Amino acid sequence: MKALARVSAVAAIGFSGAIFGFFFAWICSTMWGLDAAPPEVAIQAMQAMNASVRNATFAPIFFATPLVIAMAATFSWQSSAPKAAMYFTLASMLYLCGGLVLTMVFNVPMNDALANQVVPDDPQKAQDIWQAYSPRWQRFNILRTIASGMTLLLCVLGLMALVQTTETGRA
Repeated sequence: MKALARVSAVAAIGFSGAIFGFFFAWICSTMWGLDAAPPEVAIQAMQAMNASVRNATFAPIFFATPLVIAMAATFSWQSSAPKAAMYFTLASMLYLCGGLVLTMVFNVPMNDALANQVVPDDPQKAQDIWQAYSPRWQRFNILRTIASGMTLLLCVLGLMALVQTTETGRA
């Protein structure tokens, strides 16, 4: 059981690190680049990116992360590592609420609304659409990035606690 706990802990770190990196990239490059582009270009690019993200590579990382972390919590508990189990349980709940649910409740509906927009020929109308979308979308993205970064940190702490427990035999 200890081997399963360690493998699942490493998987939890990998999954949470991947989703944190994905959200973080939107903050430090993608949205800044789109905000610097002409609004009609930004709208079209965001529409294309949002359509392309619904794929078999992204979906497992986005949807399975809380499950993988919950498995690490379960195997940690079964390995008599309650401190590690607590870290993984908190991480799973944090990502579930602050990453997955937040995205589904806020970012996805905004993306869907933008997808239904016809890009106007009038630059001012395009600017109005982009300004109504980008700052709000970015606020929610920052929140989910913080949540997924904290999730990653909790998973690392969980692995550290698991290793300490299994090496010393203390919880």
